[in-house]
Amino acid sequence: MTTNAQIKIGDTLPAGSLAEYVEVATGVCAVGPNTFNVADITKGKTIAIFGLPGAFTPTCSAQHVPGYVALADKFKAAGVDEIWCISVNDAFVMGAWGRDQKATGVVRMMGDGNADYSRALGLSADFSKFGMGTRSQRYSMLVVDGVVKQLNVEQGGKFEVSNAETLLAQLG
Repeated sequence: MTTNAQIKIGDTLPAGSLAEYVEVATGVCAVGPNTFNVADITKGKTIAIFGLPGAFTPTCSAQHVPGYVALADKFKAAGVDEIWCISVNDAFVMGAWGRDQKATGVVRMMGDGNADYSRALGLSADFSKFGMGTRSQRYSMLVVDGVVKQLNVEQGGKFEVSNAETLLAQLG
């Protein structure tokens, strides 16, 4: 699934799936990588989603993820059911990064291993000059029942509008 059109406010999220490393088995999920249909897991929920280029990269690890972890309680108090981090990494890497960032149980670390979902959103980026291939642009969005209500896409190399504080302020 690919598209050149960037998703916008009012659009329904595209069909697709994301992978998450599940730390504790439940009746539905086994420990390890589990694949989830985006339409199924957004239905009836309010979700703060942020996307970024890669796990364990400088800005992503020092600022982007920590901001959402630190403000998770405020997002919940504002009516957000879940917070997701989407990156073009596999579920194993996302799980390890989530543990490193103390995000386990706070932010769902969703892997988009082949960048299929980032492409479907129209938010992929070519990071080949850095040896990283196709990645995600840096962005944040608020999604209610699968529909985009807020969208903040960074200009290349910037970290100014996709941070947790900006998205949280847009909730009120």
